[in-house]
Amino acid sequence: MNRRKEIGLEFVVDKLTNSIENVNSGDSFQTEISLLTKADLKNISKKSGWQFNWLSEYNMVTREVYKLTIVNNPTIVQGIISLEVKTDYVYMHLIESAPFNIGKGKTYLGVPGNLVAFACKLSFQRGADGYVSFLSKTKLIEHYEKSLGAIHLGGHNMIISTEIALKLTNQYFK
Repeated sequence: MNRRKEIGLEFVVDKLTNSIENVNSGDSFQTEISLLTKADLKNISKKSGWQFNWLSEYNMVTREVYKLTIVNNPTIVQGIISLEVKTDYVYMHLIESAPFNIGKGKTYLGVPGNLVAFACKLSFQRGADGYVSFLSKTKLIEHYEKSLGAIHLGGHNMIISTEIALKLTNQYFK
């Protein structure tokens, strides 16, 4: 059996917005989150600038992989998140902004925050009271505490509690 080592997440929450925000104009665009499809994967690869092997993630039966798109523009994926619904929380395996939403020349702000808020929303919908868990890279633990309100449990373990999940969900999903 091919066992994958769990790695800490390494996403940067650039800004908590109400949807996603164009860096240059400041305009906000409403988003929607839906399940990633096999057809979407044609344009999502390391060749096109994505860091992770989303096909591999997509094929894992215990995981649900979602894409973030702008309303009325479903073909351009802004970001992707891989989640696993556990008994009493949702676990974030991977999260990634589209290559054009990373770094100094990024197009949109708010993609990671939007995806994390969705994980919280899913947790509420699946009866886990908003709890979300993930592993963090050491250098980003403090960043997640400050930007998301996540709680550091020790080691690389982080959680988002009900209270914080409610704030994030309400910010992105009115």
